Amino acid sequence: MSRVVVLDHPLIDHKMAKVRDKNTDTKTFRENVNEIGGLITFEITRDLDTKEIIVETPITKTTCKVLSKDVIIVPILRAGLGMVDGIQMIIPTAKVGHVGMYRDEETLEPHEYYAKFPDEITTGSVLVVDPMLATGGSASAAIDAVKKRGAIDIRFVGLVGCPEGVKRLQEDHPDVDIYLAALDEKLNEVGYIVPGLGDCGDRLFGTK
Repeated sequence: MSRVVVLDHPLIDHKMAKVRDKNTDTKTFRENVNEIGGLITFEITRDLDTKEIIVETPITKTTCKVLSKDVIIVPILRAGLGMVDGIQMIIPTAKVGHVGMYRDEETLEPHEYYAKFPDEITTGSVLVVDPMLATGGSASAAIDAVKKRGAIDIRFVGLVGCPEGVKRLQEDHPDVDIYLAALDEKLNEVGYIVPGLGDCGDRLFGTK
């Protein structure tokens, strides 16, 4: 069974209060989602593989560690885009793939409409990124999509999850660890996380 890591950090909590607030404007919302993406990167990359190299300092040669695999960020369109810049600020060499999912309003089931990934997805460490882990359907389908292209080392990264989404993802992908800034109470009758932060995509892009 995969691990579920809910990050506990004062700066993350402070910024989560901003993104939860319904009165937060689009610019501030987008900035805070981006900044949370950067802050959580330290935890989600804690166990990345490294290799030793020899570096010559101004004084002498020494042994240092560098990442041994590429990091591939795969945001689930469109809300996942809001976290990419924050993660890339910490890992500027990370490559970015994209997977587009839309949710059927009646069944709540996801459908893939776009997928494009770098070749390194088969050998790299893949971060599947979506701010909301609600029903878990879109996240599970996105992970299916990267696995279908040969990805093996995969982590799911989100802002807010709920027990229903976590359960679905663990059942469908027990090999994929889950990282969240917050784990909320439940889903409501229309598939929104409670207390949540509303529709993250709409709030990021000012479409509602």
